Amino acid sequence: MSLGRAYSVAVAGIDGQMVEIEADIGRGLPGVHLVGLPDTALSEARDRVRAAAANCGEQWPDSKVILALSPATLPKVGSVYDLALVVAVMDAAKQIKPDRLGDTVFLGELALDGRLRSVRGVLPAVLTARAAGWQRVVVPSAALPEAGLVGEIEVLGAPDLRRVLSWLRGEAELDSPSPPEPADAVPGPDLSEVVGQSEARWAMEVAAAGGHHLMLTGPPGAGKTMLAQRLPGILPPLTDAESLEVTAVHSIAGILPIGRPLVDHPPFVAPHHTASISAIVGGGSGLAKPGAVSRAHRGVLFLDECAEIGTKVLESLRTPLEDGEVRIARRDGVARYPARFQLVLAANPCPCAPPREADCICPPAARRRYLGKLSGPLLDRVDLRVQLHAVGSSALMGEAGESTEVVRARVAAARAAAGARWREFGWHTNAEVPGPVLRQRFRLPREALAPLEKALRLGVVTARGADRALRVAWTVADLAGAAEPSRDHVTTALGFRGRGLR
Repeated sequence: MSLGRAYSVAVAGIDGQMVEIEADIGRGLPGVHLVGLPDTALSEARDRVRAAAANCGEQWPDSKVILALSPATLPKVGSVYDLALVVAVMDAAKQIKPDRLGDTVFLGELALDGRLRSVRGVLPAVLTARAAGWQRVVVPSAALPEAGLVGEIEVLGAPDLRRVLSWLRGEAELDSPSPPEPADAVPGPDLSEVVGQSEARWAMEVAAAGGHHLMLTGPPGAGKTMLAQRLPGILPPLTDAESLEVTAVHSIAGILPIGRPLVDHPPFVAPHHTASISAIVGGGSGLAKPGAVSRAHRGVLFLDECAEIGTKVLESLRTPLEDGEVRIARRDGVARYPARFQLVLAANPCPCAPPREADCICPPAARRRYLGKLSGPLLDRVDLRVQLHAVGSSALMGEAGESTEVVRARVAAARAAAGARWREFGWHTNAEVPGPVLRQRFRLPREALAPLEKALRLGVVTARGADRALRVAWTVADLAGAAEPSRDHVTTALGFRGRGLR
């Protein structure tokens, strides 16, 4: 009886857990038995790994082989364990040197001819290995750019199984990741291309400076989609930590570009208005996959024609908006994904949506019912609401407005002021600050709070709406270069909550 070991990583959501793979070669009829709650893809690995080893010229044990994946109670999903399974069997058969196995993690799927194929979730798997104190990780060569984003751990790549086994025998060397190339500035749509709509442009600037949610209503062709598409351009670039978070989610979703995997700009995600709850929040069979709210993490989630989206789909956004993450329970476990995004809603004022409001043929009840899908609790979480109007000929033929670069500079200055103020608390934007902190520790003078107190007495805003108005007031003050919000700043913030649903 011979026993071998190798190690891999099980990824659930963006969290990972180390998996120990034991191979036992004992007496009995030839065959491979896999235990440890494998799913269908992993169960099929018995034939894959045996064929891959044979086609690479390796001697597969001609007896009973038991492969156990621990922890035994953790569901194992996918083909990421293929390489580690073969290594464990070769270790049990005494065909490789065991000196490198104790500090190395193996990731990758095997083709029948022994080629190593990349898998989803390589980045979070490498991050898990580093956090667990492992010294080295071996991945497919195609995944080297992605795995190489993680520092403080040795990352090696191999094109096939033959190279990995030769390395374990001390006969060959594996590839190392190349230094990442500096990211090129990707020119996006410029804000100067949007004509007119000065109020909406100002709201966009406030939303970007404070990380606030935004709703745009207006007739078709007024510029709602154009404005939303230009919001990521005026947001600051992602920090190194944020880039790894976003890249990890995109790795699990399988949407990373080949060769340049690092996501260093705020993503922009715009699902169709017929998308389901699973497509928006995340879901699927087995282990839940990330949805649009997670793919938009640290970026913008744009829901165009939001009045056409199902009510249940819209209501599913309430928890991510408050918590900044989603937890989805499925058959193979609970997946946790970050979902701290900026929501931009866009809607027409009525079902018929004529270019001119005077041409509307909808009865008043139909107009109310159309936007009635947006519940009060959901709208209460939207800080800025703006009504757009049809663009006149003077604006269309007039001079272009400020460019993205000019607005982005003001946004960066406002964010820097907010970051310096909240740094000791661990917050980065005004939208992240809890209401009790603004009402108690950073309480404004009574004169400045007078408009907010009046709105509360009249029932114009809720307690949650008052907290959100205070956050917007701090953002308006940051853009103005003020030390704290004044009465005018609070009035401006309250005005944003009363627009857009007339």
